[in-house]
Amino acid sequence: MRKKIVAGNWKMNLSFQEAEDLIENIIELLDDAEVKAEVVLCPPHPFLELATDYAEEANVKIGAQNVSAFDSGAYTGEVSASMISSMGVTHCIIGHSERRKYFNEDDKMLTAKVNQTLKHGIQPIFCVGESLPEREAGRHFEVVRSHVRHGLFHLDTDEFHKVIIAYEPVWAIGTGATATPEQAEEMHAYIRTLIAERYGDEQAKASIILYGGSCNAMNATEILAKPGVDGGLIGGASLKAEEFVSICKQA
Repeated sequence: MRKKIVAGNWKMNLSFQEAEDLIENIIELLDDAEVKAEVVLCPPHPFLELATDYAEEANVKIGAQNVSAFDSGAYTGEVSASMISSMGVTHCIIGHSERRKYFNEDDKMLTAKVNQTLKHGIQPIFCVGESLPEREAGRHFEVVRSHVRHGLFHLDTDEFHKVIIAYEPVWAIGTGATATPEQAEEMHAYIRTLIAERYGDEQAKASIILYGGSCNAMNATEILAKPGVDGGLIGGASLKAEEFVSICKQA
C-alpha cells in the first residue's frame, strides 16, 4: 500500500521569524492531530537549517524548493544537493512550472537535478503538468508524457522507485481554479500507465503521485480520496498552519 504524503511548498515567502512561527505552529497542531500522512515542509533555502533543527524533534521531514544541476564549483549563487543533504534535508522539489517558466529550466537541466538529488540521498518531488492552452487544445496527456519521459525515464528501476511525482496543472496553480477530482484521477492513472510501460505494473502500483494546484482545506477531502491520488503538493494553503494541518488530516 502506497503511503500518503502532504508537502507544503512555501515558495518565496516569509521572514525568518515568520518562518519559525509557522514551523512551530504546524508542529504543535500536528502533535495534537491524528495525521497518518508523511508531512514535508519546503521552506526557502535560508530557512532550511532552521526547519531541519525543528524536524529533529518532530514527525515532519524537510524539503528544498530547488537544487543546483552541478555537484560543486564556481557557480555563484547555486546551492548543491550535497549542501542541502548535509543539513538533513530529505526531499527536493524539481521541475515546478514556475522554475520551467521563469528560469527556463529545460529537460536537460531537470534531468541533471534529479540525478544530483538521488546521488546525495535526497528524494525528488518531480513536477509535471500542462498549461491552460495545452489543456484546451487537448494536449495535456502529450505534455505530461513528455515531462515524465524526458525528466525521469533515464533512471533505472531502483532509482525511479525513490522518485515522487507531483501532477500540477499549471492553470490551477495560484489561480483558485482546481482540477476536478475526476481530472486529477484521470491524469494520475495515465501517469501510472506510462510508468507501467517503462518499469512494469508493480512499479506503477508502487509509485507515489501527488496532486497540486490550488488544493485547500475545502476541496482536499474529495481530491485526496481518489484512489490514484497519494497526497498533495500544497502551495498557498501551506502558509496557514491550521489550513495546512487540516489538509494533512484529510490525506
